[in-house]
Amino acid sequence: MIVKAADFGQDTGTDHNVSHIYLSPNTEHPFTPNSCIVEKRTSPWLFITTTATMFILGAVVSTATYIYRAKAEPMPATPIISPAVVVQTTAATSSTPLEYGPNEKLSQPNFFADTLAAFIASKQSFVEADLSHMKIRYYDHGTSTFEANILTKGKEGSWWETPSGLYAVENKEPTHFSSFGQVNTAWNMDFQGNFFIHGWPYYPDGKPVSSKFSGGCIRLSDEDAKALYNLASVHTPILVYEGDYASDGFQYHVAPPTIDAKAYLVADIKSNAILTQSGASTSLPIASLTKLMTALVAAEYINLDKNFTVPASAMAYTSVDTLHPGQTMSGYSLLLPLILESSNVAANTLGQIVGTEKFVSLMNKKAASLGMTNTKFTDPSGADSGNVSSLTDLLRLATYIYNNRSFIYQISTGKNVETAYNVFKFNGLKNFNPVPGLTGFVGGKVGKTTAADETIISLYTMTIRGEERPVVFI
Repeated sequence: MIVKAADFGQDTGTDHNVSHIYLSPNTEHPFTPNSCIVEKRTSPWLFITTTATMFILGAVVSTATYIYRAKAEPMPATPIISPAVVVQTTAATSSTPLEYGPNEKLSQPNFFADTLAAFIASKQSFVEADLSHMKIRYYDHGTSTFEANILTKGKEGSWWETPSGLYAVENKEPTHFSSFGQVNTAWNMDFQGNFFIHGWPYYPDGKPVSSKFSGGCIRLSDEDAKALYNLASVHTPILVYEGDYASDGFQYHVAPPTIDAKAYLVADIKSNAILTQSGASTSLPIASLTKLMTALVAAEYINLDKNFTVPASAMAYTSVDTLHPGQTMSGYSLLLPLILESSNVAANTLGQIVGTEKFVSLMNKKAASLGMTNTKFTDPSGADSGNVSSLTDLLRLATYIYNNRSFIYQISTGKNVETAYNVFKFNGLKNFNPVPGLTGFVGGKVGKTTAADETIISLYTMTIRGEERPVVFI
């Protein structure tokens, strides 16, 4: 199976850097569901390029185990055995793993198609959720035995939008009460902690939720949800696909600007057109722009409805003294001072929820999955000068948030965000993100440290030739 080198789903039109996707039959290595094995393989070619790293991955996919359908089935802590997904490219000498979780590579149509083909060829049992065509399928040892329509999915940019990636069923419940929507759902399977496949939701009085309302996740009819529930067990891999990032073809004619920043980039998010740039590939300290990745990882790995206490160990110098040791609030509430006031205390608190070292590791893994090859994170706040990135990498991050997690931008505007999460009542949070005097602010983040000087990712809607365009300034 061959996949051409591509960047954000767009074929480069060349074949000089091809990748082979297959499932390794090697089952010697035990693994836990959220870790994977690096397999060293030697390529017959020695062309080394930076962009090739976006297409090198190996992952562990789990096989079905004991099925207990009467109650929720937790993910066991003991290692299990499974083959690994491997991508071998002629432009590299080793493969790197695809970890469980969201992965932007899998939003590339050709790459996803070849990964799917590899699962089928190796006779794996797994679930395919195609959110672009609203179809869900179950494969029994490589053969499709079930297909159903996806009735609704998470709204684009919402908390519950399911991004492309490799997941595994973590728990199963015949019935589940959602504290978010205050509804009951049947035949629930959750994956990645915050994402679900389930049947039609009902209010406690038995009344079905309107078809016009979708709180998120992947919703099936009760009949189809039950059928899939009975087929898939805990650990069953779930491949999720939804295409993104295609250019809408809008053309620009730009005169070179006069800008005295050390490095800058201006781009149209929808057309993928870079209007002007200087020093865009150089890695530089990014200060509190780091917190955009902190918010992203928190939303994808932390239960934001759960309450957490601000620990004394999270206290640090920060721009506004809003949070104090002993305060208890939801994970969602911590995002507000994090993004609006650039609170280092909020960043440290979120990091310590899962452990700072692990949280930073998740930040770097997320960056790698987005193709941010010139980026490294060393803490959740951006206070350390070791948090570096290039403007082209930050454009990838800004684009991903715009397409998949736009609620982060919504929070950054300071406006009320519609949410089912519990919200702590802060006393007048400040917002440092908008540029004074400019209208059309969509969202973004500012930062400032001695090492980085002043930094910004700022997205504005601008009228160009009579058309509203989303333009990002970095």
